[in-house]
Amino acid sequence: MDTDRPGQVTRILQSGLDDETSVEALLPLVYTELRQLAAAWLRKTPPGNTLQATALVHEAFVRLVRTPELRWENRRHFFFAAARAMRDILVEQARHKASRKAGGGRRRLQLESLVIAVDSPPDELLALDEALGRLRDEDPRCYRLVMLRFFAGLTAEQAACALGVTTRTVERDWKLARARLHRLLTAEA
Repeated sequence: MDTDRPGQVTRILQSGLDDETSVEALLPLVYTELRQLAAAWLRKTPPGNTLQATALVHEAFVRLVRTPELRWENRRHFFFAAARAMRDILVEQARHKASRKAGGGRRRLQLESLVIAVDSPPDELLALDEALGRLRDEDPRCYRLVMLRFFAGLTAEQAACALGVTTRTVERDWKLARARLHRLLTAEA
């Protein structure tokens, strides 16, 4: 993730995004990486998602810069917040699609000229969100690792650097986190 001039993003973030100039300076420096994060996350979502990577990046970026009281320690902190914002946006979209007003998880099928609604399978994203919330309460480091590996798309080495632990610890925690999430998801099913 540290591909631009060293410290430039961190300097902008630490000085705050209180004015339009700092926001305009930040966007070109982080846009490509945010777009890659969004694209990676959208590849992992269930079929039928109508949100595009560009729209997800823009919505997440707007959420991050609209809260000027937030201060980021460095670019890793910013990208972690961006991954969290993207996840929140996708969860909100899934909740909306599952709501009664939006059809309650039903989809339309054309049968000649007749339109009927049928039940669709449970929304996997909402179940994942609930399981992640429980993992966050049980083991915050494993939760942060899942956020970095799954949602931010970091490698084991990059996640180790972001968490300040060894790659071996990340590999061990990754196995543990996946097992816990599997247990939480299957217990809910």
